[in-house]
Amino acid sequence: MDRLVVGQVTAPHGTDGKVRVYPLTDFPDRLGRLREVVLRSDAGERRVGVEGAWPYGRLYLMKFAGCDSLEAAARLRGAYLTVAPEEAVPLPPGCYYFYRIVGLEVIEEGGGVVGTVSQVLRTGANDVYVVRRQDAPELLIPALKAVVREIDLEKGVMVVRRLEEWLW
Repeated sequence: MDRLVVGQVTAPHGTDGKVRVYPLTDFPDRLGRLREVVLRSDAGERRVGVEGAWPYGRLYLMKFAGCDSLEAAARLRGAYLTVAPEEAVPLPPGCYYFYRIVGLEVIEEGGGVVGTVSQVLRTGANDVYVVRRQDAPELLIPALKAVVREIDLEKGVMVVRRLEEWLW
């Protein structure tokens, strides 16, 4: 993955170039600490400095360098704020960003290949890994320690314990 999306510009705010940003991160307070972002839109990508960021209800107000009018702010509507993966907030051991999970090869404890993680679904109880298999329907694997025995990002592998309910 080249960049991580952390927010999206929803609308201008005022007449001096500020914008409202909807956080697209589990760590919205990080928007207040950003000093630079790459804005990604249909017009392309551009690196901009962040002159200020303030909480505004569930949103953030942000001021970008070179954006000094209502018209300039309106042109940013819909743009995504992105950061480099190395700027991601560190997670505790055993926790992973979705972009690190998608693409892992899934194998059974005994060594048989199950498929590849194609998506991560958020549910109320726990996340669910969608595993794409060759010549078989997708498999939904709950992100539980009793099922997911190991995740090795360096090897690109997720080891799972087979459940009898699964029709493999």
